[in-house]
Amino acid sequence: MNPTVVKSVEPLTPVAPRGAGRARTHRITPRRARLMSSRARQGLPALLPVLRLLQNYKLRLAGASIALLFTAAATLSMGKGLQVLIDEGFGGGTRADLGGAIALLIVIAAAMAFGTFIRFYLVSWLGERISADIRKQVFDNIVRLHPGFFELNRSGEIMSRLTTDTTLLQTIIGSSFSMALRSSLTTIGALVLMFITNLKLSLIIAVGVPLVLLPILVFGRRVRKLSNQSQDSIASVGSYAGEVIQHIRVVQSYTREQFESEAFDREVERAFEIARRRIWQRSLLICGAIMLLFVGMSGMLWEGGQDVLSGRMTGGELGAFVFYAIMVGSGVATIPRCGAICNAPPVLPSAWWN
Repeated sequence: MNPTVVKSVEPLTPVAPRGAGRARTHRITPRRARLMSSRARQGLPALLPVLRLLQNYKLRLAGASIALLFTAAATLSMGKGLQVLIDEGFGGGTRADLGGAIALLIVIAAAMAFGTFIRFYLVSWLGERISADIRKQVFDNIVRLHPGFFELNRSGEIMSRLTTDTTLLQTIIGSSFSMALRSSLTTIGALVLMFITNLKLSLIIAVGVPLVLLPILVFGRRVRKLSNQSQDSIASVGSYAGEVIQHIRVVQSYTREQFESEAFDREVERAFEIARRRIWQRSLLICGAIMLLFVGMSGMLWEGGQDVLSGRMTGGELGAFVFYAIMVGSGVATIPRCGAICNAPPVLPSAWWN
């Protein structure tokens, strides 16, 4: 028998996955930016299937709508209460007038508190209920999908959509949408009452508000852009860490621990730098908004004070006008912020739960 020739065989070397030996960065390409912009424009239409679920709770929806209208009316009536307090309470000269004016304010505040309680409870209940219904429908549909679906979608992504993304929908329905409606009602009502109270000051506000809002909108756009970049950078950090941990055996077999640590440090520092720029721009935005707001308010008070001194306007009317102007300013600031949340890209495809 011929002796068997044993050849030396080199040990098998583990094959590193693609990109394991180099730092991977996650940047927004122009194509991805266009895709994100297109998805953002589809935000509100994508919420229509979710809003249809509200039809199952018409009674609570009607109660929340009535409470919203009642609270808006009570809030607007607070301006009249301030006018009565200043003109009749402080200017009346008797304890009875002052007590009556304060009692009126307490009644209005009690109405606001009661309406806010009903509105907040019903709207929050609807948000939680719709979120729970979506979670159940998504899970019932997922467990019946073809196994190929789970080959194309990671389990972590599915879990994130089942929990985190439905929580975002709950925030939109239970908070942002209600705030946008409330701010719209109070802003429109305050504008009407401003023109009824004093036409000249209302025209001054109408001319001055765009001049005040223009720099705020410019800085606000920069802050939103940096906020999106900050979110992407944080996602990049998490994605990089998840990739390294998932292939930790390969990393250790190639003794690439130091390299991956340095690459991860670069990702973290990049995220920090974007966050620093976002904080800087937001600080400038807050500083500018405060300065412009008080400069505009001071000019309005100066002009209104001249009318009070000349007898063309009472101090109560000026106080009510300032109250309505503040409501308009806060409403203008709240509506775009809530609209940005409602116009967020649809994170949970309706095909997953239909």
